[in-house]
Amino acid sequence: MKIRSIIKFAIIILLYATSQYANACTTGMSWLDNGQIKLGANLQIGGAITYIAESKDGVNVINSHDWGRQVQMSFYCGPNPFIPNGKEPRPAWKYLGWNPIQSGDCYGNQSKVIEHKNDGKSIYLKCIPMHWPLENQPGECTFECWYTLKGRTVQIRSRINNKRSDKTQYTARSQELPAVYTNGPFHKLMTYAGDQPYTNGALKEIPKQDHTNGIRWAHWSATENWAALVNDDDWGLGVWHPGVYSFIGGFAGKPGKGGPKDSPTGYIAPLHQDILDHNIQYEYRYVLILDSLQNIRKHIYKNAPSLTPPQYIFQKDRQHWVYKNAHDAGWPIQNQLKITADGPAMQLIGPQNFWKADKNHKLILDAEIITAGGKTGTSARIYWKTSTDNKFSADKSIAYQWPPAQGSSKHVIDIGKAPGYQGNITGLRIDPFANSQKGDAINLKSILIK
Repeated sequence: MKIRSIIKFAIIILLYATSQYANACTTGMSWLDNGQIKLGANLQIGGAITYIAESKDGVNVINSHDWGRQVQMSFYCGPNPFIPNGKEPRPAWKYLGWNPIQSGDCYGNQSKVIEHKNDGKSIYLKCIPMHWPLENQPGECTFECWYTLKGRTVQIRSRINNKRSDKTQYTARSQELPAVYTNGPFHKLMTYAGDQPYTNGALKEIPKQDHTNGIRWAHWSATENWAALVNDDDWGLGVWHPGVYSFIGGFAGKPGKGGPKDSPTGYIAPLHQDILDHNIQYEYRYVLILDSLQNIRKHIYKNAPSLTPPQYIFQKDRQHWVYKNAHDAGWPIQNQLKITADGPAMQLIGPQNFWKADKNHKLILDAEIITAGGKTGTSARIYWKTSTDNKFSADKSIAYQWPPAQGSSKHVIDIGKAPGYQGNITGLRIDPFANSQKGDAINLKSILIK
């Protein structure tokens, strides 16, 4: 009986130790492996992705030199500088303002996972992020991520749920959607930035920037909505965010060598300018592709949407439109944007885009104009940018006279007949009033190019 008791006790101890080891592994990393690629989300740092490699004898491509790297969510808003309750940001990062990120802060404090599920096919994570520039300052928000493997890709859905006590509507900032950092061997930053997307045109290597006086990243328009960091054999990680044309990235340090804990790193972030309200739920989706450069592009070509003129319908969100000298009614968006001028020179500015001009194009505004003094006969001006001249100017614009009767209706503007409406169009701007004054307003349901 003694021997049986000893064996039974030993088995209990072994099972307990095994379960404790399993729990320790679970609280450290959450894994997915589909036989082609393997993904690791680190539960110690908000569930940020710290591992992507081929399933069999793969090399991890993700850099984790500090908590500002990995593949992670990162958001920006005012005020700038952000000094909550008098807590000063680290001077080197003071210019970032309000900046919660998924992994942790620049002092080494880690974001906290508060919910985690892994069914072997997908991972769900919810965390409380930390403000990167501040010491141990959690965000007044939560981050959520959904990770799923499909072939040689990681399909990712991300969301911020804001619950800020500061209810100010700050101006739009560029949002990293997401931030992606790779290891030293993956130093060639490749993309397509030409005027003929989806025609197998020549790829472009984004040149490395001079980092003598601090890190500087390159900005470019990725007209196929992707970029990749690859090694000398043109193999590595692609970042594809459909509908996003504005990208930032580069390489810092000595290229060619280094692992996850080493300093050399490549960086890619698709960007949108967006307003982040105090109570917003802001969601986006993107794809990571681990493969050869050729196959990364093939995957995108197989799944990319067709190039068509934009259809901005403001039913549930701002469609990445932002304002100058104006503000709107805030979140949630309910079937329209209610935008009010803060003073002169009110502007509505659309996201970076790409479509081919056509002389038959019409711009259709479903809008209602409300003037502060009840004046009539006011006029709007619509501007556009092109791939050869990526700025707004008078020679690329058309005027529109609002009808005397104010009220909601569809306004059709013959934009295709304007002399400057030619080539590849990369964005719109609408000035609803020739001379706006505080209180002038526009209720905007949609902007369509047909």
